[in-house]
Amino acid sequence: MRLIEGKNPVMEALKSNTLINSILISRDAANSSLNKIIELAKEKNVPVKNVDRAYLDRRSENKRHQGVIAEAVEYNYKEINDILDYAAKKGEKPFVVVLDGITDVHNLGSIIRSAECLGAHGVIIPKRRAAQINAVAAKSSAGAIEYLPVCRVTNISDTLKELKEMGFWVFGADMDGEKYIYEETYTTPVALVIGSEGSGISRLVKENCDILVKVPMKGNINSLNASNAAAIIIYEIMKQRYYNG
Repeated sequence: MRLIEGKNPVMEALKSNTLINSILISRDAANSSLNKIIELAKEKNVPVKNVDRAYLDRRSENKRHQGVIAEAVEYNYKEINDILDYAAKKGEKPFVVVLDGITDVHNLGSIIRSAECLGAHGVIIPKRRAAQINAVAAKSSAGAIEYLPVCRVTNISDTLKELKEMGFWVFGADMDGEKYIYEETYTTPVALVIGSEGSGISRLVKENCDILVKVPMKGNINSLNASNAAAIIIYEIMKQRYYNG
């Protein structure tokens, strides 16, 4: 069972027809936003249970449940073809964000949120030694995981090779990149690789990138949090694709 915690994530889960077994609401947390959740749950025939806040506190994984937790089925990871189909339905060239060893679930959720908001068609993560979808990631995504396909693969390097065979151009985010992000164009199918929080993109994965790009910076600190860097680059790709004439 997967827990979805917080008002916005639970509301988005209901709107997107995520399979939910029940919704737990604190008896002392009644307000207009929770009333909307209750109304929508009734429309979807999802049981709503009133419980003590202490019970929610014990169940909560992220400790910021805001008085509501949905008990949903385990997250249904998608396949790469699902990402391609999603892009095709929108009539757009595929844009996928590939995460190489992101271990912080908050960063995972934040990147998924940025990817969904800024026009990416899916996110690819490794099955091992990396953050996976859980209640904390779902909360950090603000419900974006209910809309954006997330795919798990065994080997990121092999997956990049497959994507290149499909016509993708692979860009790796690296602070020592060859070009600034605005110096490249992203009109082809794009795979953007974001490396781990500490060491960045691994050597083997970097070797399978077509080009390394960097974010221009001006401050005394010369590095960004992985989710912040991802958001900036995803935005640049979206801007070039949809707002440059």
